[in-house]
Amino acid sequence: MPRQPIGERPLTNAERQARYRAARAAGVLVTRKKVKADRRSQAQRWREAIAELLVLQGHYAAWLEALPDNLQDSATADALRAICDLDLSELQAAEPPKGFGRD
Repeated sequence: MPRQPIGERPLTNAERQARYRAARAAGVLVTRKKVKADRRSQAQRWREAIAELLVLQGHYAAWLEALPDNLQDSATADALRAICDLDLSELQAAEPPKGFGRD
């Protein structure tokens, strides 16, 4: 995704270079973050996502159990029940394909 322009229009190459040189002359440190590449396979990411869903479902079940009696008929309780009623075993049993040449 390209960066958004700083002004109303994108800078020209000359303007960008002038801005860079002015910043260097002023002693402004330019830091760039390097995003680490996700080295996990898609199957591993799938298993971790399902495990996280199961943990969250357990937390929501505990939250539903801890709701006071006067909130058992509320929209919050209905939403928690809907989450707790989801059957995640089908997702857990599903194994994504390995991909081209690795079947």
